[in-house]
Amino acid sequence: MSENRNPWPVLLVTVLGFFMIMLDTTIVYVATPSILSNLHASLDQILWVFNGYLLTYAVLLITAGRIGDIFGPRQLFAAGLVVFTAASAACGLSQDANQLIAARVIQGVGGALIAPQTLSILMSIFPSERRGAAFGVVGAVIGISTVAGPTLGGLIVTNWDWRWIFYLNLPIGILALAGTFLVIPDLRPGRRHRVDVVGVLLSSAALFAVVFGLIEGQRYEWGAISGWLTIPMVLAAGVALFLAFLVWERFQDEPLVPMSLFRDRNFSLMNWTGAAMFFAMQAIFIPITIYTQSVLGMTPLQSGLTIAPMSLVAGIVAPVAGRLSDRIGGKYLLMAGLAIFGSGAAIVTLLSSTSATQATFILPFALTGLGLGLVMAPMTTVAMRDITPVMAGAASGVLNSTRQLGAVIGAAAVGAVLQNQLATALHDKAVAAATQLPAAYRGQFVDGFAQAAKSGLQVGRGQTGASLPQGLPAQVAGRVQQLIHDVFVSGYVTALRPTVALAVVVLGVAALSCVLVVNRRLVAQPAAVEEIAVA
Repeated sequence: MSENRNPWPVLLVTVLGFFMIMLDTTIVYVATPSILSNLHASLDQILWVFNGYLLTYAVLLITAGRIGDIFGPRQLFAAGLVVFTAASAACGLSQDANQLIAARVIQGVGGALIAPQTLSILMSIFPSERRGAAFGVVGAVIGISTVAGPTLGGLIVTNWDWRWIFYLNLPIGILALAGTFLVIPDLRPGRRHRVDVVGVLLSSAALFAVVFGLIEGQRYEWGAISGWLTIPMVLAAGVALFLAFLVWERFQDEPLVPMSLFRDRNFSLMNWTGAAMFFAMQAIFIPITIYTQSVLGMTPLQSGLTIAPMSLVAGIVAPVAGRLSDRIGGKYLLMAGLAIFGSGAAIVTLLSSTSATQATFILPFALTGLGLGLVMAPMTTVAMRDITPVMAGAASGVLNSTRQLGAVIGAAAVGAVLQNQLATALHDKAVAAATQLPAAYRGQFVDGFAQAAKSGLQVGRGQTGASLPQGLPAQVAGRVQQLIHDVFVSGYVTALRPTVALAVVVLGVAALSCVLVVNRRLVAQPAAVEEIAVA
């Protein structure tokens, strides 16, 4: 690119597109209970609203990075904006959960086209010694989007309708699209790539099978789905397909995942760290958002504001962490950040009760925000430090893919653990509460919660997942309704703790693994940019 071109306007436009992707992820969290109620969706269906998007996004990221190398990152960035914006409109127009899931899948295609081009463009226009600052801005955007998502989503859902959380993307997408052709140069890589179609199909089928098994397992009681087909068989098929994908990739001249990238220890570690971080984010925010609204009775806006301290602190800390990683390296920032994030999440869980308030969570969520802000920019800087621009598209695709795969597995795992723990807790508490009812209705009362678990646990705002027993006299109906509520809220709090504990453990392991990071600060490598030409 031209030496006198100012890279900061380019950064502004690219992060605007990235902001839209991240906003749409976080804004859905706070709307989850309202979508559950409005579309009469079950918990496993709403998990597909997350995972339909995340799975498509994750699977196509590497391929989209390669296509960006062929046609130019600006062209793919623009195409992604068009697809994502159009799919956002379709999400808002959805009339049932299946339509929303389908539209979210198309959104995932658009997001996959956008994300790898962002890092590829920034790698091309920023010299290595300034990338930490640029990635710090990207980290800040992630932090700001996590503030804007729950808060804006809460404001919209409380005062209007959940559909407007998707319509909000229309003006952002149009603005980013206009900026794309005004300020982003038409960068072309130094070599061309082909797309590994077989690799895409194998990896897609493998991930779909694993995610399907985890999300739907509780509904089918981890047994038969239909006839001879069982959940364990689906999970085993997913693992087998993934192994077949690895074997296939090993013998390709132009593999979908260039295994040579993983010879760089830091790149390998940051792929694991990114996956762990995004796993934990899903495993924390999905159950906590349902908890604040369905258990504590907060409005969506109150729920968003409860999480806001985390996002606000992360947005402030991320740019500072990005600059520090340029000066001192990212190793100790990463270790501290992951440990702090996990500690904050653990405290949030320990303080969760049926009588907690917004004030209960201000400091714990601020602590999680400090950890999140310390991790985001150094993670990207450390991962991409020794990657040449000619491999930037592939490397950024791999890095983003592993992060999103972490999110997919996190959402699926949290769904599996939460549904399993909730089914057990609701049954146990229903048995205890049933002693307060006439003997004739005790069996129906307990069975109502068992049926709720089998139907996917509809736990939207104002819902408990169970229904009143049939034929109740009017004089005891009110008492039974109160017992149903009490069983649900206490059962959910019981199920919440082991669910979030899973995220805390993963973050702890990730923090320890960063001991292996080679901690060198960035140095200028001006010759590297010569491998990219401006068309």
